[in-house]
Amino acid sequence: MRTAHSGFTLIELMIVVAIIGVLSAIAVPAYKSYVSKSEMASGLATIKSLITPAEIYYQQNSSLSGASLTNDLGISAGSSTLGTVSLLSSNDGLRFTFSDSSINGATITFSRGTSGWGCQVSGAGNDIKPNGCS
Repeated sequence: MRTAHSGFTLIELMIVVAIIGVLSAIAVPAYKSYVSKSEMASGLATIKSLITPAEIYYQQNSSLSGASLTNDLGISAGSSTLGTVSLLSSNDGLRFTFSDSSINGATITFSRGTSGWGCQVSGAGNDIKPNGCS
């Protein structure tokens, strides 16, 4: 009398490995895109939180040229783990530069114009640019 074999055959195991490979080939790029988008959103939130104190300073002094990140806007340049914040006194603006993230070198710049604050993103793909930024 023969006993029935139980378990997976080599072909079945190879099919499972192939399926896992296909799923990971789809998941890894999607995850990288998700990480880049979330880092962009974090940088945007960091710089948007400075617009109100910058506007208050601008209203009191007619320019951001003498403003200090620490004393006037309440943030230090390296307060974010993703990059640095800088004050652009030449065009009354704020800039977040990504330096420790998956989108190194990208910048988010908010400049004050006659109609309010405008957002520009450079060094990042259109797929991760925030809405409302050019």
